[in-house]
Amino acid sequence: MGWIGVGREAEDAEFLELVSGRTGHLYRSACLLTSGDTHYAEDLVQEALSRMYVLWRRSAWTGGRNRIDNPAAYTHTVMVRTFLAQQRRRSSTERPVGAVPESEAREADGALRMTLLDALGRMPPKDRAVLVLRYWEDRSVAETAEVLRSSPGAVRTRTTRALDRLRGLLGDSLAELAAR
Repeated sequence: MGWIGVGREAEDAEFLELVSGRTGHLYRSACLLTSGDTHYAEDLVQEALSRMYVLWRRSAWTGGRNRIDNPAAYTHTVMVRTFLAQQRRRSSTERPVGAVPESEAREADGALRMTLLDALGRMPPKDRAVLVLRYWEDRSVAETAEVLRSSPGAVRTRTTRALDRLRGLLGDSLAELAAR
């Protein structure tokens, strides 16, 4: 194996380190973006990681002006942009649902989670994305604007309107579930 092969192995090891360290977090965010559709969330994470791998393998990745300073954050950005692009292309909003097993132990927590996921699922994709980025990912307005390719003012406006829509969708059901 020559010098080039050793460099590729080191790059692959760095990529595997990124994947092993961030996959769980990416998956949780993807579940929120997809309103709890775990299969779609897995596909979304896989798509984002495969796009990152293509970037990782490019020779320009190893240095120079094209180097990405924070690969973990960039991976999240790729995932959100992939989600939004797929939402624009999806021709059908039907999703198959299997029977959810009932659990006695954490019924209130499960009911609260399902209510929130259902409400997120009924929101437009960009509203869902801004709420996930701002409140689940705990990103700043500027970071969220960069991911969504929007201005900070537009992010603030969208966040306010999305929260109002979410409150309207939840109504009194959230207070009832949280009180249990």
